[in-house]
Amino acid sequence: MNKTWIIAQREFFTRVKKKTFLLTTILLPVLIFGFYALIIYFSVNATDGYKVAIVDNANVFGGTLPSKNSEMVFQFVKEDTASLNRKTEAKQIDGYLIIPSDYNLLVNHSLEFRSNKTVGLMTRENIQRKINKVLEEKRFLLQNIPKDKLDSLRSETEINYRGLDGNAETQSKAGLSYAVGFISGFLIYIVLFIYGTMVMRGVMEEKVSRIAEVIVSSAKPFQLMMGKITGIGAVGLLQFIIWVLLIIGLQVLLPLIFPGMAEQMQSQPMQPGMQGVQMANNNQAVAEIMKNISQVNWPLILGSFIFYFLGGYLLYSSLFAAVGSAVNEDPQDAQSLILPITMPIVFGIVIMMKAVNDPNSSLAVFGSLFPLTSPIVMMARIAHGVPEGVPLWQLLSSAILLIAGFIGTTWVAAKIYRTGILLYGKKVTWKEMWKWAFRKN
Repeated sequence: MNKTWIIAQREFFTRVKKKTFLLTTILLPVLIFGFYALIIYFSVNATDGYKVAIVDNANVFGGTLPSKNSEMVFQFVKEDTASLNRKTEAKQIDGYLIIPSDYNLLVNHSLEFRSNKTVGLMTRENIQRKINKVLEEKRFLLQNIPKDKLDSLRSETEINYRGLDGNAETQSKAGLSYAVGFISGFLIYIVLFIYGTMVMRGVMEEKVSRIAEVIVSSAKPFQLMMGKITGIGAVGLLQFIIWVLLIIGLQVLLPLIFPGMAEQMQSQPMQPGMQGVQMANNNQAVAEIMKNISQVNWPLILGSFIFYFLGGYLLYSSLFAAVGSAVNEDPQDAQSLILPITMPIVFGIVIMMKAVNDPNSSLAVFGSLFPLTSPIVMMARIAHGVPEGVPLWQLLSSAILLIAGFIGTTWVAAKIYRTGILLYGKKVTWKEMWKWAFRKN
C-alpha cells in the first residue's frame, strides 16, 4: 500500500507541476467565461433589427404593427416599387411588403415579400407570425367577434402537476431538475473520456520508454496500476474543483463587468400598459426559481456526484490502463482496443437523454443500475429527487453494484496489466487479453 501511495504521489505532482496543467485549469474557465460574456454583450447591445417596409395600400394594419423587441422593425411607407428597390439595394431596409389596394382579408391569403438578400428560416417565421397574428385579429373583428372574446377563446388551460402528497411540481422545478441532471451526467461523461484516456496514455508512455520495467522491479504491477489511477484521479478531482470555483467566481464578476446588463435587458420595448405586468411576472418567476433552488437537495446531489465521479473514473480507468499496458508503439492499436470500453460510455449518455425527461422509465432504471452506465444515468435521475426521481433502494443498489463493478474490472485489468506491461513486439487482441485475465497463475 505504501508503494501504491508513493506512485500516486509521483503521478500527481508530476502532472500538477506541468505548465499545461496550469494553462488548461485556469485558461479553460476564463475562455468559457469570455465566450459567455461576449454572447451576453452582443445580445444586449445588438440594436440593429431586421427592417421591413410595409406599403399598406388597403389600410389593413392602420399604420401600426405591434413589436415587443428590436429584432424586427416594421416601417409603414408610401413609396413605389422603384424607390423601395433602391432603398433595399442601399441597405436602408432589408426588404419590403406591399399590400395591394384590392386586398380582401376574407378572400386573399397570400402576400409578397421582396428582398435582395436571402431571408433566413427564422426571419421568415418571425415575419409571418407577426403579420398573421394581426391579420387574424382583423378577420375576427370583421366577423363581429370582439377582441376580449377572441382572447378568451385563445386562452389555454393550465394544468397544475402535483405529487400524491399534494406538493406542486412546477414547470421551473422540472426545468431545474432537467438542467442539473443533464449537466451532472454530461460532466461525468467528459471526465470518463478525458481522464480514462490520460491513464491509458500514461501507461503507454512508461511502457514504450521502458520506465515500467524499472518500477516493476521494486513494485508489483497491481501497485503500479493503482498508483497511476489514484494519482491521475486526484489530478482530475483537483482540476474539477478549481474549475467549479473559477466559474462561480467569474459568474459573480459578470454583473460588475457589465453593470448595465440587467437594466438594458429589462428596458426592451414593450407595448404600452404592459410594463407593470411584465415586471410583476419577472419578479414572480425569479421568486419561483429561487424557491425551487432552495428546495433542491444539494448535499445529496453533490455527494452523489463525487461518489459517481470517483466510482466511474476508477472503474473505467482500470480498463483504460489494461489497454495501455497491452499496446506497443503504434497508437492505432489502442484505437481498436478501446472501442469496447467507450461504447458503454456512449450508450450511457444516450440513456441519460431519456432519463432527464423520464427518470422512472425502464430504460432509465436499467441504465442507472448497470455499473458501466450508472455513473452517467443515475445523476440524471437523482436531480429529480429521492424518492420522486429514484427510489432509495435503487440508489443504494446502484452504489453497491458500482462498487462491485469497480472491484471486478480492477481484478480483470490487473491480470491483463501484469502480463501486458512487460510484453513487447506483439500485436494484442481482446481475445488474447481475455485469456490473460482468466488464466491460472
